[in-house]
Amino acid sequence: MFVASTIIIAYVTAVIVVFIFGMIGTYVLGHYDHGFNVQIDSLTTAAYFTIITISTVGYGDIVPVTRAARIFVMILIVSGLGVFISSATGISSEIMNRSIERRMRGNTSFLERKLLRNHIVLIGADSVNMRIAEKLKVNKKKFIFITSDKVTSDALRAQGYNSYVSDETSEEDMRVFNLNKAQAIIVDMRDKSRIVYNILVVRSLAKDSKIVAIAHTKSEERNLRSLSASIGIINPSAIVSDIITKRLMEEH
Repeated sequence: MFVASTIIIAYVTAVIVVFIFGMIGTYVLGHYDHGFNVQIDSLTTAAYFTIITISTVGYGDIVPVTRAARIFVMILIVSGLGVFISSATGISSEIMNRSIERRMRGNTSFLERKLLRNHIVLIGADSVNMRIAEKLKVNKKKFIFITSDKVTSDALRAQGYNSYVSDETSEEDMRVFNLNKAQAIIVDMRDKSRIVYNILVVRSLAKDSKIVAIAHTKSEERNLRSLSASIGIINPSAIVSDIITKRLMEEH
């Protein structure tokens, strides 16, 4: 999706300002001061004259006849041409730079994924993975986020994390992250159906890597345990509730 930058907005604003200046000036001089060979009775006619003047077409049907009108037209031509040429050059350069930047970013992202070794993969950005990421970042460990949501991925990148947008349930999409060479893979997603498919994909791609799935309910924990005995299942809420209950029992 193309998002206008400040530079493009500035150029477009300059073009609009020059056009409005030309239209209003033409209308005032042509309607009240009789500065042209014909009476300018509408803004449409004023806009028409402004466009053909700035574009240097000059059909000759409307001609300035007074000194003030001629000075105005000269200012309009000089300023209009300058703004339009600068804007056309600037906007095309900005679009080209963005295209090159996107291609370079895509190539860099591909190389980054290909060079991943002995890394920690955080699939999903729920509360547990976010907390883990904070700790890993402090300890300067190599890790990446993988999420199917672009908004979430952009937010993670804004926080300084290496985050990639990918379909976690697609074996083809997940293969590029070298999961088989990962030190550990931690899956933390709220979508129950997607986490099951993701675990199946991860297990097939990373048979020798440590895989941990975060369960948020007892039923989810049971479903995940039924998938495979080779993956670790952690239910944070169950652990916390057990600790609290144990302490309460010890106090009494």
